[in-house]
Amino acid sequence: MNKFKKLGLTALAGSLVASTAYAGEMSVAGSASIGIKNNSGTDGGKSITMGNQLTFTGGGELDNGLNVALSFVLDHADNVAGGFDSHSITISSDTLGSIVVAGDGTGNAQSALDTTAAGDAWDNGFTYQGTAYEAMGASTAENNKSVNYTFPAVIDGVALSASYSGSTTGIKSTTAFAATYTGVEGLSVSYGSGENGTVGSEADLTTMKASYAMGSFTAAYSNTENDTSAGTDEEMTSFKISYTVTDDLSVSYGEESHETSGKSVDEEFEAISVSYTTGGMTLTAAQYDASGLANTSGRTAERWKLGASFAF
Repeated sequence: MNKFKKLGLTALAGSLVASTAYAGEMSVAGSASIGIKNNSGTDGGKSITMGNQLTFTGGGELDNGLNVALSFVLDHADNVAGGFDSHSITISSDTLGSIVVAGDGTGNAQSALDTTAAGDAWDNGFTYQGTAYEAMGASTAENNKSVNYTFPAVIDGVALSASYSGSTTGIKSTTAFAATYTGVEGLSVSYGSGENGTVGSEADLTTMKASYAMGSFTAAYSNTENDTSAGTDEEMTSFKISYTVTDDLSVSYGEESHETSGKSVDEEFEAISVSYTTGGMTLTAAQYDASGLANTSGRTAERWKLGASFAF
């Protein structure tokens, strides 16, 4: 997103025991989208969609060399009743790494990898995949505050992070970690592990992702496993191939499957999308097919969507 307004300000940088004033900078960015989609198959219907989001960020460098940043996100899609979708305070330096104290919606070290390889194929308003995946997620940090730590870079191309989320009603405290390697041009490999601390339904979640870009082509693969104390284990695998036709035009195709132990039917998803950017507007067209929804034989969905999004 492009900054559309930048203000000089004096911000208050707080510590655990004291506060001091320093010169900082604030920016505001936003996005909006509109679309129309047609649903056929078992779950049919037509609808018009709209979304909007505002992101406020501010921060600066302290006299001691630490950088402090504050972020608030207002997202209509995630907060029908109002409020912040996510908010965080980041304290960082080149030698110490970065600490992020995060609020609702920000997630933990592992959930930063939650987007599946085929994720871009679903970014045009199709929600079944999102529902299936969120059921697997270890994003208990979204219901409580979390502390995320990214280690300072020691080995070129290797990024390590860890997080801790406190307990709250019905949710136990959790830990998570993630590692990403980007030491080879065009290649990215990530692994993450985290806990779902819901009382009575504890689970261990692991995610592995890999992508490789060569010229205009990018291929990606991901695998996520959710092993629960209740014995209902889940596995999701996906892949995506995308091609950048020009700087403004791109095409992507993705497939995804969701397997649940004890279920004889797997959820299967397939999508192709095209996007074209002109100025600050992106036009999208997508076709989506699904079968075995809710692990039910014969439950299908076929959808297409046309949309436009704007960034400022």
